Amino acid sequence: MLEKANEYIKRNHIDEKEKSLFHVTPETGWMNDPNGFSVYQGKVHLFYQFYPYKTEWGPMHWGHQVTEDLVKWEAYPVAMAPDQDYDHIGCFSGSAIEADGKHVLLYTGVSQKDGKEIQNQCIAIGDGKTYEKWQDNPVIKGDIMPEKFDRKDFRDPKIWKKDGRYYCVVGNRYEENCGQIVLFSSVDYKNWRYEKVLLRNDGKNGDMLECPDYLEVDGYPVIICSPQNMHAQKYEFHNGHNSIYIIGDAEKEISDFAWEKKRSLDYGLDFYAPQTTELPDGRRIMVAWMKSWDARVMTKGQKWQGMMTLPRELKIKDGKIWQSPVRELEKYKKNPIIYTEQKISGQMSLDGINGRVIDMTVELTNVEGREFKVDVAHNEEYTTTFTYYPEKHQIEIDRTYSGVNADVVCVRKIEIAEKHHAPKLHFIMDRYSVELFINDGEQTASVVIPTPLEANEIIFTSDEAATVNIEKYEITFN
Repeated sequence: MLEKANEYIKRNHIDEKEKSLFHVTPETGWMNDPNGFSVYQGKVHLFYQFYPYKTEWGPMHWGHQVTEDLVKWEAYPVAMAPDQDYDHIGCFSGSAIEADGKHVLLYTGVSQKDGKEIQNQCIAIGDGKTYEKWQDNPVIKGDIMPEKFDRKDFRDPKIWKKDGRYYCVVGNRYEENCGQIVLFSSVDYKNWRYEKVLLRNDGKNGDMLECPDYLEVDGYPVIICSPQNMHAQKYEFHNGHNSIYIIGDAEKEISDFAWEKKRSLDYGLDFYAPQTTELPDGRRIMVAWMKSWDARVMTKGQKWQGMMTLPRELKIKDGKIWQSPVRELEKYKKNPIIYTEQKISGQMSLDGINGRVIDMTVELTNVEGREFKVDVAHNEEYTTTFTYYPEKHQIEIDRTYSGVNADVVCVRKIEIAEKHHAPKLHFIMDRYSVELFINDGEQTASVVIPTPLEANEIIFTSDEAATVNIEKYEITFN
């Protein structure tokens, strides 16, 4: 199956100009969750859920790309295919770690017995390019957990090592639609024991907790997960399938976490299943699937589906996670266009402020009216609008006219802190996506747009006088 997948990719190669420049996209076909985000032998590896044969979900393989700077990525051969009895339904999400000089992948193998789906955790061991599944898989079976812990919804292991011992967290369903995150430990990453439940919700606001990640940021333990079927709460958790984080107790060796302390990781329309890794310099980096399970947003004739966010650096400030684009992007920023204390009144375009592969910061220094708009990927037919409402302390995203051709959610409202009367909006655009970093990354919003590339104008609109500082750079590999 591996050889078949790799041969298919070679025969169905997509011109890179049809895809994003610096965001990870599949070589062809379908991509979802990031997997195995890790450092091995000095390079950063990113695997992902992959089905090369169609632009829709299918029996899951593991795609594989590698980078030295988190911006330019190189596609490697498919790492795993569902070719064993214990994973014949799919090689579902998981993680990776360098151990004993090898690259170890810990993933969920999905099988079926007597008409029932079974999910267990398996390993594959490789050299950074080719991987062999362990002869004694699965290494973590559901039957080592207590009763009432579901054996079907038991997936997405995230592995790490601390004080000479391996740990992993796995998402699980408990009793009547409660979600939980379960902790296991091992001395050798092959023989595991159940430890405890790190987090459990009440089943009233989200059930299965997918893609858990246990990490440390600035000395604080953090749990990240993606609950299914959450209910919206004012301006948070609107995507149905959401991604949240909880900051734990820094005094505990392995912290427990309180569900009521959850916060959104991203406030946009397209963000799910984030995973992190720690770089040798100590930075904690996160990447996520920039798509929603509930929306199919594609250009006409598109031969690939799904992309990753730009990797983001994480920090903790004021009890919250702040995110910023990886600093490596700076060296690819060219041809600056800068406006200082620029007056905006009515609808305006500015010389040199356009493009679809750009880094643009719009800092409002004074806003007198009721709304201030930035339209990107704009022409007479298409536009995506970001509107700031000073009196409401809100930012609204609207991609209704971006070219979507299905009944998908297009509008999202974000409540920002009242201290920011004049916010700073940092846009990263890469052909078919917009990532917005609000007030130096206190909040973020990720949006996919299927807009034809000829729509590259940027328009500023203020109902009354506004004053802004604008910096725009092209992002290019030339």
